[in-house]
Amino acid sequence: MQYDYDLFVIGAGSGGVRAARVAAGHGAKVAIAEDYRIGGTCVIRGCVPKKLLVYGAHFAEDLHDARCFGWQVQQLSFDWATLRDNVLAEVTRLSGLYTQTLVNHKVECFNGHAVLSGPNTVQVGDQQVTARTILIASGARPQVPRLPGCEHGITSNEVFHLEALPKRVVITGGGYIANEFAGIFNEFGAHVTLINRSDQILRGYDQQIRDRLLQISTAKGIQFVFNTGLESVARQANGTLAVHLSGGTTLECDVLLFATGRVPNTQGLRLESAGVEVDAQGAIRVDADSRSSCPSIYAVGDVTNRVQLTPVAIREGQAFADTVFGNKPTRVDYQCIPSAVFSHPPLAGVGMTEAQARDKLGEVKIYTADFRPMKNVLANRNERALYKLIVDAANERIVGAHMIGPDAPEILQVMAVAVKAGLRKSQLDDCVAIHPTMAEELVLLK
Repeated sequence: MQYDYDLFVIGAGSGGVRAARVAAGHGAKVAIAEDYRIGGTCVIRGCVPKKLLVYGAHFAEDLHDARCFGWQVQQLSFDWATLRDNVLAEVTRLSGLYTQTLVNHKVECFNGHAVLSGPNTVQVGDQQVTARTILIASGARPQVPRLPGCEHGITSNEVFHLEALPKRVVITGGGYIANEFAGIFNEFGAHVTLINRSDQILRGYDQQIRDRLLQISTAKGIQFVFNTGLESVARQANGTLAVHLSGGTTLECDVLLFATGRVPNTQGLRLESAGVEVDAQGAIRVDADSRSSCPSIYAVGDVTNRVQLTPVAIREGQAFADTVFGNKPTRVDYQCIPSAVFSHPPLAGVGMTEAQARDKLGEVKIYTADFRPMKNVLANRNERALYKLIVDAANERIVGAHMIGPDAPEILQVMAVAVKAGLRKSQLDDCVAIHPTMAEELVLLK
């Protein structure tokens, strides 16, 4: 049968764009559909603009600390609109670069909502096209809890477009999005309250590291309310929000941010028309090659809910294109994926936590460095960094690395190579330190 395209991609985020570009590079005739802006969550309303806000927020501490280094910084003031508009302009620039990349690789772009109408057929608006292979890379969206008045809250999608900087922010959730925006708004001078149903933040990260973040965040003035849920939200006559909690308490705020997880974007794709199966969370079920229950349809990225990280979606898109169109069978290795939380200060981890290692390996050795970075000492900032290595006692292999402190994600990226490669603690010890740095602590751990 003759098809309009060799590959049709639904969703132009990180995974979809990579798959489209690489498949086109292998000689396939490719089209891609996007109903919002090319770039997806990461570029448009996620990692990139969030990290720029993190940079902007950190100047609050840097400018304060500068006085201890001899700089006379007078009349400090912050203009939210300037940062917001500069960040949105950068997002527009990056979206344009992604679009240009697709055009340069002769990928045809459809601006509209695409749905399936069969195993090899896609409908975009009133236009129907056929493709030998279809890739669904439609990502995920913030989950908004169903409760009275939930429409008064916002999600991470809207936070980048706020008209004014709120004085009081309530954030519900305990994951990375909740803690990152708690740090951002706190640095901008807002009073931040974080509400969490459980008694833990950042499940999945090493307990010592997240305990340290909780301690530092509390010292910075962020308020945490644990074992509590939201009951309802109401807009008051003066324009503020009344947030009613399960314990009977009511909080007043200017902005309520829902950061309670993300759900795969599969609703309305008409997956049933092609027999594409989803799991209980609505994520597309795929095999190790990202193929769905329909042989001609594949899926990568957050819509599969395997690991919701941009670099993973990119790897999955690359592996799909190389396997299906490049005659280079490739599968993604999901072991030892590093991740970071761009809180204040940031934290990062790779491999097993201490609890996981003790459970799986039995006997382990724990090496830590708990220190005050040199810059913090001179700035009279009582904020300590914590580095931690988990070592298999049987063979001295490093099975986990976790840290919190300035530039922790930058430092951990290289440590992730060591953990992934299966290096031993003695090989770190053999490395000469670069002094004075924070990273040298990793080769001096006792």
